[in-house]
Amino acid sequence: MKYLIIGGVAGGATVAARLRRLDEQAEIILVERGKYVSYANCGLPYYIGGTIDDRQKLFVQTAQGFTDRFRIDIRTEQEVIAIDRAERRVNIRRVLTGETYTESYDRLVLSPGAEPLRPRIEGIDHPRILTLRNVPDTDAIKHLVEYTEVQHAVVVGGGFIGLEMAENLRHLNIETHVVEMADQVMAPLDFSMAAIVHQHLTEQGVTLHLKNGVHHFTDENGQVGVHLNDGQVLKTDLVVLSIGVRPETKLAREAGLELGTTGGIRVNACMQTSDEAIYALGDAVEVTHLVTGKPALIPLAGPANKQGRIVADNLVLGNRRTYAGSLGTSIAKVFSLTVAATGANAKLLRRENIPYIASWTHGSSHAGYYPNAVSMSLKILFAPADGRLLGAQIVGFDGVDKRIEMLEQVIQRRGTVYDLMELEHAYAPPYSSAKDPVNMAGFVADNILSGRVQTITWRDKLLTDADSVKLDVRTAEEHALGSIPGFRNLPLDELREHLQEIPREKPVVVSCAVGLRGYLAARILMQHGFQQVFNLSGGYKTWSAATAPLQQPAAPTPEGRPQTDSAPATDTPALQVDACGLMCPGPVMQLKKNYASLAEGETLVIKATDQAFGKDVASWCKITGAELTKLDNQGGIVTAWVRKVKETDEPLPSCPSTRPAPATADHKTLIVFSDDLDRALASFVIANGAVAMGKKVTMFFTFWGLNVIKKPQKPAVQKDIFGRMFGWMLPSDSRHLSLSKLNMAGIGSRMMRMLMRRKRIDSLESLIKQAQENGVEMIACTMSMDVMGVKREELMDNVTLGGVATYLERAEEANVNLFI
Repeated sequence: MKYLIIGGVAGGATVAARLRRLDEQAEIILVERGKYVSYANCGLPYYIGGTIDDRQKLFVQTAQGFTDRFRIDIRTEQEVIAIDRAERRVNIRRVLTGETYTESYDRLVLSPGAEPLRPRIEGIDHPRILTLRNVPDTDAIKHLVEYTEVQHAVVVGGGFIGLEMAENLRHLNIETHVVEMADQVMAPLDFSMAAIVHQHLTEQGVTLHLKNGVHHFTDENGQVGVHLNDGQVLKTDLVVLSIGVRPETKLAREAGLELGTTGGIRVNACMQTSDEAIYALGDAVEVTHLVTGKPALIPLAGPANKQGRIVADNLVLGNRRTYAGSLGTSIAKVFSLTVAATGANAKLLRRENIPYIASWTHGSSHAGYYPNAVSMSLKILFAPADGRLLGAQIVGFDGVDKRIEMLEQVIQRRGTVYDLMELEHAYAPPYSSAKDPVNMAGFVADNILSGRVQTITWRDKLLTDADSVKLDVRTAEEHALGSIPGFRNLPLDELREHLQEIPREKPVVVSCAVGLRGYLAARILMQHGFQQVFNLSGGYKTWSAATAPLQQPAAPTPEGRPQTDSAPATDTPALQVDACGLMCPGPVMQLKKNYASLAEGETLVIKATDQAFGKDVASWCKITGAELTKLDNQGGIVTAWVRKVKETDEPLPSCPSTRPAPATADHKTLIVFSDDLDRALASFVIANGAVAMGKKVTMFFTFWGLNVIKKPQKPAVQKDIFGRMFGWMLPSDSRHLSLSKLNMAGIGSRMMRMLMRRKRIDSLESLIKQAQENGVEMIACTMSMDVMGVKREELMDNVTLGGVATYLERAEEANVNLFI
């Protein structure tokens, strides 16, 4: 029997080796267009970044080694250009010479893989715009970063490979930007989970450009000008395109083989194409998605290797083995984070009209009392009818891999959330908890399905509904560090004493840090006769991650790290506190207790694995007057240096201080109360002038001033009748503002804009954009939003939400405060 295999990387090489093990007498020919076979293409980014230091380690097997061991005819740098199915022949072209010849086969195997997408964008042929698919691509990028002055790089695409490239470029101290058309990175994740990744990326110095794309490229004296859809231009030394792949089906299509609805090669369960003599596998074929039951393209190395073994067995033994399908189980390292997903996400389930319930839980990698237990956020999706597990996503620092595989096995066997409760895991304090995070996810889902608790998600309108009662059952200290707008603080331990204060006729929403205390509060309320009680799934931790505005990294130091990583050499700690393994509010309470024992001028170092602690410690220091001299987050451990200062002390040089500035600080605050065009113009002229002089500027928009910062294009949002009435009567955005004098039914404002254009004076919209780009802090008053029915989605993306306390904190640091 003569077997001819097209493609010699993961799937094709597996078929060839397995064929020889099954049939010593067979003639096996493997044709590979590239120079190399059987190499670790998943390891290519890590070789570029230097984690893999020896290039030879990328090669699982060389062509010569393959030939020597398996006696396979390996033909590299030769490309199959046509298939003659009737004659069972292929036409082959030698890449280096262009010479062509034919080769016969008894059975043909197609493993051509997938090719990177390279869209038709103006300027895309610039020599410094590269893709990463194979070893030559890797060598080209490696040569650029090692032998030329690459100080700045842009990765286009925020998928797994794109983020792995971003990480490795940062390891080389290269300023790195990621441009992604969607509103999130890592498409297999849902937004709330991807938001955790966004925060970690920016903490590591990666600049994200989300909901943005490349309009065109230009040559900028050897550099690449990356022109984004929003008008930004990034001048860079290297562009890596990582916007996805598509199956290489040209050969199959031209040979008349049947293609599937996804564009991949259609195969049956035995991996056989519409021609019984031709099998196909890997990234080029469509498979069955095991959750939806529909065809899907799942370009992953694991499934390709499994398919290769099945194909070889069926070629030699007959069609005895079948490939059931795939769940698309994937995992990636993103700096210190591990990110994994399996099954279906919410986007896919909605698209396929599959009913589901989502649940978020937050736990630790192992027992909290054992050192270095790090955080782990887990989201599961399950069927409301029977609890069948449909999908799972995990973002954490340690132990993510084994948990996603536990979940994958349950999904693959069409198991339910009740199976999660029964999973018996290997438990010892260094590896897990007696109740593993996977078990906990099952317990929470069981509570939901049994009706013991009703949950809502971070997107639910009840969180902003004026008619709902909103209770934050965390401690007063936690609530002070940050809370969901509109939530009243009523600590869980005091809840029973205040039941008479809670209206029984209204829906009651309870929230805590991660959902556990919220569940306990819900049970108390329900058993005291409250009929409409809802617990926020995942608690404040999920809500704050999902709704936080994207924070870009601090300016990198010459060593390429954010400035906050530089510790003051003279700041020797007097006390070290280990709060690892404690969930909020544990770390803050430990900080509070130990800070009290410090003498003035002394520093304590506190470590915590709760990822919210980085934000909490900064807020705590602002509230108490302590000085945060350094903040570091490595390997899932947040380390903070906190100094107890005298009122006369000055912050240590070169360290980012959160100590409240004295009343004479040279900052400016503006309260924008009006939506008159002329007053709005004056506000932004003053703000831009002050920030141009190096001043810190905060603009607080309240009541009618909110109309100035509304998006021109707003998403559809649900409002009550009063919110809709305000929307009808008020300006929809800055383009529809009126003058305070001589408006004349809008004629005056149009005249004003015309005169400004003639005199080349920036428009209000241009001034707003300048303020955003120059770092003016813009805060929307949540109380005013609630009264006027303005939703967060209607406001510009970089506007933050805050209350009076937030404004007063900024005003304390200012020596100029204007009310406009």
